[in-house]
Amino acid sequence: MNKTPLRLFIPLLCLATAQAQDKAFYDKIQITDTPVAGGIHLLQGSGGNIGASVGPDGVLIVDDQFAPLAGKIRAKLKELDPGPLRFIINTHWLGDHTGGNAELGTEGSIIAQDNVRKRLSAEQTIAAFKQTVPAAPKAALPVITFAESLSVHFNGEEIRVLHFPHGHTDGDSFVWFTKSGVIHLGDEFFMGDKSPRFPFVDASSGGDVQQLAKNIGEVIKLLPPDIKIIPGHGPLGTLADLKAYHLMLTEGIEYVRSRVAAGKTLDQIKAEGLPAKWQDCGTGFIKAENWIEEIHYSLTQPAK
Repeated sequence: MNKTPLRLFIPLLCLATAQAQDKAFYDKIQITDTPVAGGIHLLQGSGGNIGASVGPDGVLIVDDQFAPLAGKIRAKLKELDPGPLRFIINTHWLGDHTGGNAELGTEGSIIAQDNVRKRLSAEQTIAAFKQTVPAAPKAALPVITFAESLSVHFNGEEIRVLHFPHGHTDGDSFVWFTKSGVIHLGDEFFMGDKSPRFPFVDASSGGDVQQLAKNIGEVIKLLPPDIKIIPGHGPLGTLADLKAYHLMLTEGIEYVRSRVAAGKTLDQIKAEGLPAKWQDCGTGFIKAENWIEEIHYSLTQPAK
């Protein structure tokens, strides 16, 4: 995994690029709003998707992109609902989903799984980027944490926050708006315009490809057929999209596993490539060779 060309990961987390500090870049970003169901909205700009609940109790958001966009995010939320920002739920710790914490956290209480606070509180290394990330300021840290699950009763519905371990990272949470029929899966689910896309699994943050596949299989069992799914990146998805994503995960793992068992090296497996039916899944920022590397690392790393 550590040998993956850095240039192929640059579009995922602008953390590793000068662009992340480029005011001109962020000045051009517009925050768009897509109504999803009930009072739930999908906000998109640069970075991870934001889910927003707006209603009589105020505003709750899931993730908050990059720090320079906090003002634009706040302005868009005020357009949707003039009420106060009450809660911010982080699906995991990486900066394209938590960058706005320090500013927006002065308005709403930040909620996250225990490991999110632990990772934000201390210097981290993202091996895929060969990058060290400094500890976040106190204002950016979650003030409410949980181990396995938590419910927020807000805007007329139970919002269930469920921890699924060691998928994208070791602190991932799914956020289920139970009455509205919407779930935000964070970076355990990547969606493209026509099909699911290969995910980025951050092994240095406790992520694991095989566990990710198990997590998606488990959440599929919980969801109703008409669920609307907010992915970590990309447009809204359906349960059919999530099942296709799960099939891609499981078949990809078995494909690479069979090549490893046959004595193939990583370079040989990459040269062979993946079955053609998954070609569209590599049209995003994670290409087929990156996905093969992620799977290979998961299958061959020493047991934890």
